[in-house]
Amino acid sequence: MTFTHRRPLVRCASMLAAAVLWAAGAASGQTASTDSSSTPSGYSSSQSGLTQLASLSLPSAPVPAAAMGGSAGGQYGNGKGYSAKSGGVLHRLTFEAGGGAAAPAGDKADITWGGQFLFGGGVNITNKLAAFLEFQFLDNKLPGAVAADAGSAGGNYHIEALTIEPVYDVFPKSANDLYLRAGGGYYHKSLNFTDPTQSCGFFYYYYSCGTSNQTIGSFSSNNGGFDVGAGYQHRFGGMYGQSRIRLFAEVRYLDVLSPALRSVAPAGSGLNPVNIDASTKLMPITLGIRW
Repeated sequence: MTFTHRRPLVRCASMLAAAVLWAAGAASGQTASTDSSSTPSGYSSSQSGLTQLASLSLPSAPVPAAAMGGSAGGQYGNGKGYSAKSGGVLHRLTFEAGGGAAAPAGDKADITWGGQFLFGGGVNITNKLAAFLEFQFLDNKLPGAVAADAGSAGGNYHIEALTIEPVYDVFPKSANDLYLRAGGGYYHKSLNFTDPTQSCGFFYYYYSCGTSNQTIGSFSSNNGGFDVGAGYQHRFGGMYGQSRIRLFAEVRYLDVLSPALRSVAPAGSGLNPVNIDASTKLMPITLGIRW
């Protein structure tokens, strides 16, 4: 009897102990899982990754030069960029070339219309003032009446000039500009009398004869002289509106201070004595280009 009653008690005690051990194991497992998911170290790890990503930011915007105490000089459009004198001394050099007609000035009867050309170079002293060293050659005809009085068939004047010519621009920054000029210097003047003369010679493989005007007598003189004038020029725009190329048209009054010839015949020419007034006055009209 005693053995029979103890056996159920032992079984109940064993089952109760097993239940307690299971409950304790489940509670322990739940606590460990909760600690693993909410541990401060896990949270810090996630925040560290975000912090590193945030540190990869764009570079800061540049500070304007004005805010740093500097200037914005040299930039296009601010009025301080391109300069006509940015190239130094060589950039100040200027050149010209042109040609055209030369008309007699006043009522002078011993010279007629002719042609002329010129070229020169100089320096731009300021944006309004330039100075040229200029060479000019003029070729004008002698009137038929004067040539006939001397006993020749024709004649001409040749004038070679080497002068200094200041030029003043009235509107130097405009595409269409007016300018004034005046100058003077050295003039070599030749008065030549000509007659048709026959000459023969070989022309390539052929022997032929022809007639051409030959100088049979001349007067020459070295003189001073001066000119004054005005002109119009058109400046091409260029990339920055500062092109150096300009087309010009001008007219001058020229006075060559040559001596008079009174009843003098060229030596050894066989011509009659001639009378030529002092001074030679012309009006050269020139079309040309400057750069």
